[in-house]
Amino acid sequence: MTPAPHTEHGAEDLCVAGAELYERALGHGHVSVRDAEEVPCLVGLGLLHAVPDDLGRLEPLDPAVALNRLLRGGHGRITREWRRQERLAELFAPLLRIAPDPGTVPDSPALRLLSGTRRINQAIDEAMAQARDEVLCIQPHAGMVGERGNAAESAAYDRDKAFLDRGGRFRTLYQHTLFHVQAIYSYAAAMTGDNVARGLDEVPDRLFVIDHTVAFLPADGDGSLALEVRHPALITYFVTAFDRLWRLATPLHPTLEHRPTVNGITPRQQAIAALLVEGHTDAVIAERLGMNIRTARVHIAKLATTLGSDSRAQLGYLIGESGILKDREGEL
Repeated sequence: MTPAPHTEHGAEDLCVAGAELYERALGHGHVSVRDAEEVPCLVGLGLLHAVPDDLGRLEPLDPAVALNRLLRGGHGRITREWRRQERLAELFAPLLRIAPDPGTVPDSPALRLLSGTRRINQAIDEAMAQARDEVLCIQPHAGMVGERGNAAESAAYDRDKAFLDRGGRFRTLYQHTLFHVQAIYSYAAAMTGDNVARGLDEVPDRLFVIDHTVAFLPADGDGSLALEVRHPALITYFVTAFDRLWRLATPLHPTLEHRPTVNGITPRQQAIAALLVEGHTDAVIAERLGMNIRTARVHIAKLATTLGSDSRAQLGYLIGESGILKDREGEL
């Protein structure tokens, strides 16, 4: 026997089948897409929603959230709206008793927002305590200077050392400017074991990937919020991006300025030349390469002198004619 077609209705007139399925979804935490096919009103009203990592499953919207959303109707027709609110309150009252207490609802297994340095470090400590294979780390210049960098180093030392002692492997990408910071070498010397570091002229913001299972990355500009990521697709993306940067990076060594020059142009000046050709200002170049603007301008002046340039426009032309960027691409 073919079931009768479903009649469209509002939330205040929720059908019996819809109410029963929504109640079941709240009790079990989810229902299948197939179960909801005959009562499309629940998806249409937003009471059930898809799960990104399981397309065959629908999860219920918390009834308190649903009630609040549905009560935010128009401001006109006051009498009718009050009656609608009363009916909705009557409908959701028994459902609210079924739903778990908001304080006991677990975080999403795929994404979790962490607030405060203490909570962030606690989450990383917990993940590191379970780690056995490999940790990938991207460390930009901003995180290793000042009080914030010192505090992070102190908090990380014990957990990092314990991980290496268990036979784990660390791979860290630094910005090249950090190769002049003695604390980098002191920390590396203390971290005995399979601990490898490389550097690039430019790196993205901080990233921490543990055992290809969980990642931590900043969620704001001052480090007070972090995002814990466990979604397999995002983890795969982070690991792939890290590996590609790793292949382009150079090993940790005392100073970049001791590397061989190309036609009298140092690797640092080559990096600056590439950004000059792209049209960036001195301030942007300094920020991207992790140096102060005065140092950037000194390098630009030396580059101009070496190439015999009298102006910014001429410098861009001479960079292109010199072939130094082509040589730089060949090294990568």
